[in-house]
Amino acid sequence: MVKLILMRHGESTANMQNTFTGWTDAALTDTGRAQAKAAGQLLKKEHIEIDDVHTSFLKRTITTAYIVCDELMINWIPIFKTWRLNERHYGALAGLDKDEARRQFGKPQVERWRRGFKDLPPQLSVRDHQPAYDRIGVDVPLSESLEMTLTRVRAYWDKNVAPRLQAGNNELIVAHGSSLRVLVKYLDQVADDELDQIAVPNAKPIIYTLDDQLQVINKQVFD
Repeated sequence: MVKLILMRHGESTANMQNTFTGWTDAALTDTGRAQAKAAGQLLKKEHIEIDDVHTSFLKRTITTAYIVCDELMINWIPIFKTWRLNERHYGALAGLDKDEARRQFGKPQVERWRRGFKDLPPQLSVRDHQPAYDRIGVDVPLSESLEMTLTRVRAYWDKNVAPRLQAGNNELIVAHGSSLRVLVKYLDQVADDELDQIAVPNAKPIIYTLDDQLQVINKQVFD
């Protein structure tokens, strides 16, 4: 049996401001840093030996992972950073206050964009270019549905996480609300139309115990 720990980053400046973030590189707030430290202390009490850490390309997950590793005194273990664990790209909604979006587009439409599996948020009119993605030949999306997000998360899972788990390693993934939501959907075999039932709060570890076939034996959600 192996352990898989999923954790959303601590509170970011965008979380505090209640704006859509996506691939925007928001930093942690002081509260977010404290949340990450508390999560590290909680994991320390669980006495789980972590072999590898995986984060997105965004600093709110990277900083959270560093703080957790500090608390666990495991700064020497590998930390793998990948764009495939990024938050889903919210397209033209990025930077918009969520309450303002509900006023502009109506609450039902905004909730479909946020929670619907196949619903695509309004796209950007011009593709954004950032050095982090240009250097590896990845086109920043114009927007993404949760289905599209799951496709890239699954690609990373299949190639980089699952083999390490099958080799007997315990893995920690520090990512985002949407990228973790779709991974939980995959692990828990949640139906497309029940995706809105999955919540992933900031810096609250979810610990899976998996068998040799990576089937879920137990799931522990900390709150």
